Amino acid sequence: MRMADSVTAALLIIGDEILTGRTKDKNIGYIAEYLTGIGIDLREVRIVPDVEEEIVSAVNALRSRYTYLFTTGGIGPTHDDITADAIAKAFGVGIDYDPRAVAMLRERYTPEELNEARMRMARIPDGADLIENPISKAPGFRIGNVYVMAGVPSIMQAMLDIIAPTLKTGTRMTIETVEAEGLAEGIYAAGLSEIAAAYPGVSIGSYPSFSTAGFRNQIVVRGKDPAEVAKAVSDIRSMLGRLKGDLAPL
Repeated sequence: MRMADSVTAALLIIGDEILTGRTKDKNIGYIAEYLTGIGIDLREVRIVPDVEEEIVSAVNALRSRYTYLFTTGGIGPTHDDITADAIAKAFGVGIDYDPRAVAMLRERYTPEELNEARMRMARIPDGADLIENPISKAPGFRIGNVYVMAGVPSIMQAMLDIIAPTLKTGTRMTIETVEAEGLAEGIYAAGLSEIAAAYPGVSIGSYPSFSTAGFRNQIVVRGKDPAEVAKAVSDIRSMLGRLKGDLAPL
């Protein structure tokens, strides 16, 4: 990996099944955490249907805006798997059976099994590099700054592991969590807003949750300067301590 100050990415999820709710996406959270861990900032996620115009429009918008665009879904053997064709159209290149991809499929399927439908998975845009698929052999591909991966989580994860070492990465995010024990958001909201304004290079968020044990509020501080994050966390803890003191019974 090569280091840079800031490296950004977008994720495009492709598939009608995601939008209808039939398939519950399991890739967004995994990819977001993975990229954060290697110093790439995931800035945007979009979900589009299996409609060529929608895919082309999203690909062209996102690949021009961010360092990388990752896509998942739509590279299987059925008629609605149109991602490869849409990517080729977005880049204005041709698409055909790639001998390298065909060879990969032949490692998994016998000549009788490698029918027309499965051969669709060997259609790759001109000029693209292949992304190996160690699980089911059907490859993904990279063209320009766009990485096209499978939608099946286990295959996507394997592909991501393969391409990660080739990616340019930036400064990793420092993330700290402060428990706002016993305090509701409405009590510390004003003070938290003042601290956030004092540290413009740090992202500060408050996240309430509820469990059988009751309400729980966590304040999460994120930033690429560990010293600034530490200062913000210290100020937040001091503020929460003062508020708890004000609420303590006399």
